[in-house]
Amino acid sequence: MAFFPHLLLATLEGLVTSAVLALTALGLSLVFGVMRIVNVAHGEFFMLGAVLAWAITTTLTGHPAFGFAVALVVSPLIVGAIAWVSERLVLRRVEYNPEATIVATIGLLYIIQQLALTFYGPEARPVAPPFNYRIQLPWFGYSGYKLSIIAASALLLLATWFVLTRTRIGLVMRATQYDRETAQAFGIPVGRVYGAVFALGAMLAAIAAVLIVPIQQAHYLMGLDPLLLSFIVVIIGGLGSLRGTVIAALLIGVSDGIISVFFSPTLAKIIATLIVAMVLVFRPQGLFGTAAK
Repeated sequence: MAFFPHLLLATLEGLVTSAVLALTALGLSLVFGVMRIVNVAHGEFFMLGAVLAWAITTTLTGHPAFGFAVALVVSPLIVGAIAWVSERLVLRRVEYNPEATIVATIGLLYIIQQLALTFYGPEARPVAPPFNYRIQLPWFGYSGYKLSIIAASALLLLATWFVLTRTRIGLVMRATQYDRETAQAFGIPVGRVYGAVFALGAMLAAIAAVLIVPIQQAHYLMGLDPLLLSFIVVIIGGLGSLRGTVIAALLIGVSDGIISVFFSPTLAKIIATLIVAMVLVFRPQGLFGTAAK
């Protein structure tokens, strides 16, 4: 295969990675932006989404598309409910203290991980894609499902942007983000907002997991890489910035795809780490974040 087809294939694979990474990182960024806490258990919500997708699709009979459609709706709802309960029982009890929430979410990480190991097992298990259509390009055939992941992620990102910037719900979330005490004084139920935001962040991660699990098998340890890559994305893009999250996810995903194909995956990870270090040194708030005053 010549250079251009290799480059096109690497770019397409990078865009698929970017699409999933943007959704996962957006959930992490929303939680920090509104609640000012770091959710170390975010990757385990991603893992739960994939494991639940496997459980739902294997339970339901019929065409794979039916089971996948049900999983795409039910799995994020279950993960969101678990996240909401965790926020009520754990994070509220430590009063959202930044240091305490890091320790609490680390504990939550291990609890979810060990429960998945106990009830799901250590095996990596596949989920059938909803369709297997291949689009024939002049140089090679490419999975239509992978392209649908890119389209679905773009639609979800647009929907999130619309909710955050054009609705009353988004206004309440932004008011809580800017000044918690003032928002409470104006009658905004900050506790409910925090619970909803924490659940929403987990649901976005779960949706990303359901979309990618037909390509990557479900496994109880699969949450680590999405968590680390999400941290890289939000550091580069700026915590709490939707635009920064999307652009950073594109930068990391596409560069990872191209460098992995032409050089090595290890080099791609090294370059991503160097970019994070440079951003932290020269622009600590991220490329699109706002500096603290």
